[in-house]
Amino acid sequence: MNPIEVHGLTKDYGHGKGVFQLDFSVKKGEIFGFLGPNGAGKTTTIRHLMGFIRPDSGTAFIEGMDCFRQHPEIQKRLGYLPGEIALMDGMSGIGYLNFMADMKNIRDKSRMKELMDYFELDPKGSIRKMSKGMKQKLAIICAFMQNPEILILDEPTSGLDPLMQKRFIDLVLDFKKKGATVLLSSHIFEEVEKSCDRTAIIRKGKLVAIEDMNSLAEKKKKTYTVTFADSEAAARFASDKTLPVKDFFENRVNLLVNGAPAQILQKIAAANPIDIDIKTQSLEELFLHFYDEEEGQ
Repeated sequence: MNPIEVHGLTKDYGHGKGVFQLDFSVKKGEIFGFLGPNGAGKTTTIRHLMGFIRPDSGTAFIEGMDCFRQHPEIQKRLGYLPGEIALMDGMSGIGYLNFMADMKNIRDKSRMKELMDYFELDPKGSIRKMSKGMKQKLAIICAFMQNPEILILDEPTSGLDPLMQKRFIDLVLDFKKKGATVLLSSHIFEEVEKSCDRTAIIRKGKLVAIEDMNSLAEKKKKTYTVTFADSEAAARFASDKTLPVKDFFENRVNLLVNGAPAQILQKIAAANPIDIDIKTQSLEELFLHFYDEEEGQ
């Protein structure tokens, strides 16, 4: 059995809210992305994995243990970063970290101190007076300081500046090298692209697809914007039914191309354009294709 297994998981809150018949697994040593817009069902799924809520039907297992029935044992082993952080505002940052270390029965706090230095966090002040970014760093340190073998991270870089976002991704990749299994929920495409091996795409509580990131990158299309001297030349070029014309306006024609087929380039050259601009499809645009397909069904 894989470290994380979800089969037929359903929680129906009514009015289309919840998650429906989710099926996925996360392999040992894999960073598995869980990508979708806000309200898609990412956090609801994670709450099931943490044992906070009981499913209407279906099952969720972590290391062979039922996530709802055996959640106390599971939570002892996990590194968990919630999407909505609730810290003890009356405590200092260092007091909170020490409290959480004691709760996790962590006696050697050297890793905690390493992470404080790594994220440039001075935790001596009151949590109440900390910025969102500082509170996020506290939560990240709590999730990682016991060197867990399984991590569940919900919107982990929320509130972090770009430098700390990069450091976080590097930290996750380092844990992967050590064999850790990571489920990373996010709506930030760049974050998923840089860190994940596979990604589940969720929309309105349903899985749209599960994609290998390497194969997904190969599916990226390119937009060729071909500019002509006048609109008549553009219209003649766009009328060629063998070309993958996306649209055209005035003297510009946009082609949506897989790879760089020689015959298309030859036809572009033969049409004598005055300019050509090539733009590779972003990961976000590629994922929106999945959303659009689901919407059209």
